[in-house]
Amino acid sequence: MLGSVIADEIALRPDHPNRYVVVKGDTLWDISARFLETPWRWPEVWSFNPQIKNPHLIYPGDVVSLVYDEQGRPMLKVDRGQPTVKLSPKVRATRVDAPISTIPLNAIQQFLGQPQVISEREINNAAYIIASSDQHLIAGKGDNIYVRGLISGSEANYSVIRIGDPYQNEDAKPGDILGYEAIHVADAVVENFGDPSTLLIIESTREVIVGDRLLPKKDYGFDQTFIPHPPDSPIEGQIIDVMDGVSRIGQFQTVVINKGENDGIETGHVLAVFQTGAKIRDPRAGKGGEYVSLPDVRAGIVMVIRSFDLVSYAMVMESQRDMRVYDYVRNP
Repeated sequence: MLGSVIADEIALRPDHPNRYVVVKGDTLWDISARFLETPWRWPEVWSFNPQIKNPHLIYPGDVVSLVYDEQGRPMLKVDRGQPTVKLSPKVRATRVDAPISTIPLNAIQQFLGQPQVISEREINNAAYIIASSDQHLIAGKGDNIYVRGLISGSEANYSVIRIGDPYQNEDAKPGDILGYEAIHVADAVVENFGDPSTLLIIESTREVIVGDRLLPKKDYGFDQTFIPHPPDSPIEGQIIDVMDGVSRIGQFQTVVINKGENDGIETGHVLAVFQTGAKIRDPRAGKGGEYVSLPDVRAGIVMVIRSFDLVSYAMVMESQRDMRVYDYVRNP
């Protein structure tokens, strides 16, 4: 019988609907979670649907229906809603609403547009601020800053960053650092090269201070599709930090894991989070007792949103319990 468990081990939720009308604010993950026990496997379901070549082009008003192919595999079929009509001199109908995203992009936008992890070598080679206009202790938009370490005729646009906490493994030895958090402070443009060079701050998100570093400003464009998929090889890592300084980690928060591109991690990789099972004393083991480790407990699912050489940022997509720094991440 076609039901909750079918071919290829794709399980449907017992309370899944037969159809769903997409609304503004939905994500592909949200919609898949209404139908599937493992929503991160939605690419496998959409790929069976010959009607939609690109499942990311799904709009509010579209109707998603659950159907099955000849082998009994589920398909999420999409029927197009009526497009929004925008009048023009040629009176032609064009869709003006935006397709839904894979995940809530507003929750991770800040982690995608600027450099976020920097190595010790990059820190040592980066230009740095030695003073601001009128010798003020802090500077902001519209102020001049004076910088050493810029090469005459090099890049004209720079990101001002502040070096944050180091990223380290739980059992790290002194000096065993995977990278440093690079906090974006401001954007600046060169007015005059020299020693020091003079730059003008054109945008700032924090107060600029002496000692802040500068990196050439780049377009850190990113693929907004975030196709979820498991790693190709076994991964055994840990959460080593959580962004925004929270102590408890829940859904849609961003964490740092100690695996990166050098370990084969890439954007879209899905990992399960596990917490080490508690150690308890066996009450029948006699005086002094014997301690037994309980099985590890699954706490949720994260998906990599940006990867660096040795670490990656991952978004918590599902949370069955509060996660903690040093929880383990493994293949789902």
